[in-house]
Amino acid sequence: MKTKNSDFLRRLFQFDEPSAEYELLETEAGEPSFMGGWRGHTHPQEQPDLRVGDRLKENIDRLRKEYRSDINEDFIVRSFMMGGRIPAAAVFMDGMANPDQINDFILKPSMQTEAMQNAKPPLAQYAIEHVLAMQDANLTQDWNDVKTAVSEGRTAVLLDGDDHAVLMDTRGFPSRSVSEPLNETVILGPHEAFTENIRTNISLIRKIVKTEDFVCEFRPSGGKNNVRVAIAYREGTANPGLVNEVKRHLARVDTLKILSITTLEQLTETHPYSPLPQSLITERPDRAASAVMEGHVVLLCEGSPHVRVMPITLFTLMTSAEDAYLRPLSSSIIRIVRYFGAFLSTILPAYFVAVALHHQGMLSGEVLATIASSRSMVFLPLAIEMIFLQLVFQLVREASVGAPGAMGQSVGIIGGLILGQAAVSANIVSTFVLIIVALSGLGNFTIPDYRTQIAVSYFRIILVLSAWVGGLFGMVLMILLTIAWLASLKSYGVPFLAPVAPKTYAKEPQIIRVRQRNTADPSDFTNSRRQRA
Repeated sequence: MKTKNSDFLRRLFQFDEPSAEYELLETEAGEPSFMGGWRGHTHPQEQPDLRVGDRLKENIDRLRKEYRSDINEDFIVRSFMMGGRIPAAAVFMDGMANPDQINDFILKPSMQTEAMQNAKPPLAQYAIEHVLAMQDANLTQDWNDVKTAVSEGRTAVLLDGDDHAVLMDTRGFPSRSVSEPLNETVILGPHEAFTENIRTNISLIRKIVKTEDFVCEFRPSGGKNNVRVAIAYREGTANPGLVNEVKRHLARVDTLKILSITTLEQLTETHPYSPLPQSLITERPDRAASAVMEGHVVLLCEGSPHVRVMPITLFTLMTSAEDAYLRPLSSSIIRIVRYFGAFLSTILPAYFVAVALHHQGMLSGEVLATIASSRSMVFLPLAIEMIFLQLVFQLVREASVGAPGAMGQSVGIIGGLILGQAAVSANIVSTFVLIIVALSGLGNFTIPDYRTQIAVSYFRIILVLSAWVGGLFGMVLMILLTIAWLASLKSYGVPFLAPVAPKTYAKEPQIIRVRQRNTADPSDFTNSRRQRA
């Protein structure tokens, strides 16, 4: 029996199996020791090589057919004579492209009679250099690039007799202006938040990271809706193995649609069934810029007001955006309260169930009498009562979040006061258990990351069940198994409990914040180039 249990634990935690995932350790240079066998890796199918033709009519007919111009009235093909003698056409989407830019910088200069007097092949190259007054214009022969550009709101200019297309950035679709963060609010820090425009989001980061080695690589997301993503990092600081690992995860995406950065995260994360996230989702440019300076990689998605920071640790999820703007003493006290609230939220319900059911000798007679009197008419078992109240608490929370505007506060008041009081009066729950659940709920709100709050709720219920079955021994055993599982997690090669387990070269504590010092060294667990140099 002992051998069977040890074999089960060995298979569960994979102690005897070599790791098949990329691991970024301080002792390594960041490059994987093998170039194949990635878990879940599939090579994307090659797309047919389509080229732009040199006949204008054939190109226009192909675009009209593929974009169904007989149905899509917003697909515009503006034919004109460039320089009065060369047939050309400007192709764009009405409502996606800016009509003023098309009229003033494309059509007007192109229709001047002297525009193409000295033109020599290639005509498209000559038009870019002498006619078209756009700051962002480039040539392409790839037909898929033309379709992607038109769908994004750019304008494609096709010329008769040239097998190149001129793509110009004329995007002018409506977008939300920069506003204050809704979830990560601070008092002392900046009050700017990301928007749904990826160009605006990159400029917000560049406004803080004003270094020449800050790069931003655009690439398709892998969805059939052709949403673009951008990989932002410092080329001289970020570990190249980390950047390549992020690109490998993105290369595996081949799905119908990508709606936001969280959709992309679910398709690229290594542990999809983990309740805890393996990356940080933030809406604050200052927090994303700080991560870039530390050697992290930031992923931006078109149409999403959040960005994704990789890699992270458990201590990153417990860090608030305002910690960097407070003085060390104030920030340390707030962090201690935050960790105590998280600990209270996770342990308190299970500890109460274990002591009340299996270890009554640890309680005084007065406390036992109070618990017994409060549960004298309650028909539910104590553990079931605790889990039921936690589910009701989550129900009230989700209802208050989903309710519009000020109605959410009314839902919270009705659910918290009236429903709780009615449940106690009807002898469905006891007052003592109601206080325990309320304290654990308040402690849960001290966790800064919303997804971590939800994950702690799962652990809380599992610990209550363990305490119901095995008392304090069962609760401690489940805590040890949870810590062992957390130690096995990795976020893009970085252990989830670093720099504590495994221990790194970092000398600063993770909970107590020390004072700011003059230093140019990034976080050591990212194994950046600057540290390895």
